[in-house]
Amino acid sequence: MSRANSGTIRFVDLHKAHAEIEGAMISAISEVIARGDYILGESVTRFEEDFAEYCGVTHAIGVDSGTSAIELALRAANVSSGDEVIIPANTFIATALAVHHAGATPIPVDVDRETLNIDPRMLVQAITTRTRAVLPVHLYGQPASMNDIGEIAAAHNLIVVEDACQAHGATFSGRRAGNLGHIAAFSFYPGKNLGACGDGGAVTTNDADLADKVRLLRNYGQRQKYHHVVKGFNRRLDTIQAAVLRIKLQHLDRWNASRNRVASTYEELLRDSGIRYPKVAAETHHVWHLYVVEVSDRDRVQAALSRAGIQTGLHYPVPVHLHPAFEDLGYGPGSFPVAEAAARRILSLPMHPHLTDDEVKRVVGALHAAINSKDGAGRAFIEPSYEDRISPLHPDSATLAVNGEVAG
Repeated sequence: MSRANSGTIRFVDLHKAHAEIEGAMISAISEVIARGDYILGESVTRFEEDFAEYCGVTHAIGVDSGTSAIELALRAANVSSGDEVIIPANTFIATALAVHHAGATPIPVDVDRETLNIDPRMLVQAITTRTRAVLPVHLYGQPASMNDIGEIAAAHNLIVVEDACQAHGATFSGRRAGNLGHIAAFSFYPGKNLGACGDGGAVTTNDADLADKVRLLRNYGQRQKYHHVVKGFNRRLDTIQAAVLRIKLQHLDRWNASRNRVASTYEELLRDSGIRYPKVAAETHHVWHLYVVEVSDRDRVQAALSRAGIQTGLHYPVPVHLHPAFEDLGYGPGSFPVAEAAARRILSLPMHPHLTDDEVKRVVGALHAAINSKDGAGRAFIEPSYEDRISPLHPDSATLAVNGEVAG
């Protein structure tokens, strides 16, 4: 039996998304091949213009990945060795790695219990004389509390760099992600709401000086070929990927609307279940890159869903400070109890624009069955005890790869 007919409900289904725009994508790629402008070609320039307009900013600069976008945004803002950058403890490790690669020290703080986004109260407590920037992550597709963050940053003269890698098209108080801080970073990893057919990223800003620095840094530090004014990098967005992104950008709002339909169906079915489902904060328009619930005995529930033919993910099973890669930061278990408790319970359900209501009902039915099975009766979400919140996590847990990829 083929995978397409196996009854599996995919976590992400790029096949359906690409099938509906395949002709346009192939045509756009063919145009690049005909022009032969594979590096910083016409499609890159045109995509940058389109994406800047979409985000409501004056500048968008295409780069090779979301990680590079964060790093170059920080470098453009003169973040460097000796500086500290505050990040949420619950995020993909690329957020912290980008800070590290810019030469600065990532300082994790705990997250809001309802949204799992960075908690502004914890942000205030983490500011020191070395703090240079704050890096809020618009986690799962929901913008962080940008009014509070902006006020705190202004009071302490901090740069606000948005990690908008999961938030293409999301809004806060009517303004799009990418236009909520001094500078922002996006990822176009294939599984994102706006994803390429490979890696890609972009930096957005209204600051012409920051934009100019990013353009220099992404292309060997040159404005004119072989004339290098700073020590730059090779971090350019591929022209073929830009051509694909121009096509997909035309469908982004429609696809995001479909994600909202799927999320609404999930919420309707989960409302009285005892399962902790996502909450949408005031002033935000969520674009549901991921739909993340919380359950006790999560690993058992995930295994049961897998046996039922339902793919899931974990975003994220280990907070930043408990990865061996960042043990040098000096934080141990119990440092950030909200993020640590969530890491044991978060379970990402299938989410993509082409999920049907019947498929969502099947997912929720299987979820209920798993939770209420004989070996786990009544084990829906329960607020953890203090001892549970500070017990060690398992760093060998891994996010489930689907369709040959992992949703970052």
